[in-house]
Amino acid sequence: MSIDRTVLFRLATSTRLERAVRSVPRGEDLAWRAASRYVAGTSVADAVRLVRRFQEQGVAASIDQFGELVGDPALARRVADDYVGLAGELAQLPDDAWLAIDLSHLGLDVDPARCADALAAIAHALPEGRRIQVGAEDHARADAVLSCVLTVAGRGLAGRLGATVQANLRRTPDDLRRLLAAGVHIRLVKGAYVEPSGVALPYGEPTDVAFLRLAHQLAEARAPFALATHDGVLREALIAAHGPVPVEQLLGVRPDVVTELVARDVPVRVYVPFGHDWFRYWMRRVAESRGS
Repeated sequence: MSIDRTVLFRLATSTRLERAVRSVPRGEDLAWRAASRYVAGTSVADAVRLVRRFQEQGVAASIDQFGELVGDPALARRVADDYVGLAGELAQLPDDAWLAIDLSHLGLDVDPARCADALAAIAHALPEGRRIQVGAEDHARADAVLSCVLTVAGRGLAGRLGATVQANLRRTPDDLRRLLAAGVHIRLVKGAYVEPSGVALPYGEPTDVAFLRLAHQLAEARAPFALATHDGVLREALIAAHGPVPVEQLLGVRPDVVTELVARDVPVRVYVPFGHDWFRYWMRRVAESRGS
């Protein structure tokens, strides 16, 4: 792993850096100019417009409202209410429009039980046939995220949930078995967080091999899953082996690939984030461009 990538990930969560950039004259405008390719906008209406545009191109979308690491219970409740409202909005959108969320945005760190209740409320509010995809977070939250997803799936909501599994984490094969048994949709990623070597495989060949093994396991189990990677070598190897496996992409990252996959009848879903807290997300995209 390159030093610059490690540093960039630290900067991506730096409140001091964000404040500094936004305090410099024109700093926020210049940062937004660079970030806007990865972000739908700051409002729900911005995200909805983009989802409809993707529909015209034959591309599905998952909408996420920026936010994470919420430590205020009152704020976590407001976020849950926002997502229940977003779930209702999906009724006016294409059938393949889903939601996405990081559970730390729902107050996972504050009250895991209440977070599970909030996730269940959002899942209940979804129109039939839709899902809410739970995002990957760092290894320190892996147990809590897994527990929350399994708890809500156990309430009869597995068909409305998606879980993200990170190929680089050493715990993932065991986690995947539990998620498959629960019947939730799986979003397979390499894993973008900088983690200690004791809990994660090194970036590069070890993680790539783990990704391939997990994808083959999912295909053989005939489980509902998608490949969420911009690694063309891995993607094409798995499509060659298993046919047009659904692929998920980040907004603004290699849009030419989205067009090419659609032309080949490969199902594609694009992650469509919106909101005012875009700065750190943009920094993560920059960090990941150094090798994720």
